[in-house]
Amino acid sequence: MRLAPEGNIIIYPLFFVLVISFGFYFFLSVSYLFFLNLFLLALFIFCLNFFRDPKRNLPHDENCIVSPADGKIIRIKEFEDPITKEKLRLVSIFLSVFNVHVNRMPLDGIIKSVRYIKGDFLAAFDHKASEQNERTEISIETKFGNMIVKQIAGLVARRILCYAKENEKMLAGERLGFIRFGSRTDIILPHNVTLNVKMEQKVYGGETIIGKYEV
Repeated sequence: MRLAPEGNIIIYPLFFVLVISFGFYFFLSVSYLFFLNLFLLALFIFCLNFFRDPKRNLPHDENCIVSPADGKIIRIKEFEDPITKEKLRLVSIFLSVFNVHVNRMPLDGIIKSVRYIKGDFLAAFDHKASEQNERTEISIETKFGNMIVKQIAGLVARRILCYAKENEKMLAGERLGFIRFGSRTDIILPHNVTLNVKMEQKVYGGETIIGKYEV
């Protein structure tokens, strides 16, 4: 199983502490250390599962948009940009602590802007989180138009990692970032995208087709 490098700062120290704790228990046989070791072992297994980084098979269709994250679709909305009056589509993905937390590029494109916004830490499944929570908004220029990916912190998440750099070209499926612990990822698409997902559907980053452009 491949692990995300973002987890090294947690997994390696935790493993070190776990080994030392088991060593103390082996030599001292103190009863409370047994329960401490069980807790540390469970925490270690949880972290291994959380920071997994499986390989994904990108669809071959150049007109498709893949999911930027693993999780469950919790919102699909059509709205109008208050400034440009352009019609847009919003798809929101909720990432529980049991989902892979790697964010991926939904389509080949050039990063036009990366904007970090301070905010609250509402529960990620609360739709107010899209506009009120701490987040990073990544604007991407593609051959079909512009789109925005939002990395949104949740109630538990306190660390958003974004690897996108302005004016850099990135390919579909590439690692866009990582959010430590429960979070939310929104993607805003042009209105001429035909959506390929529905509410409550489970999606997989870099693999599940979110929608297709009408060429």
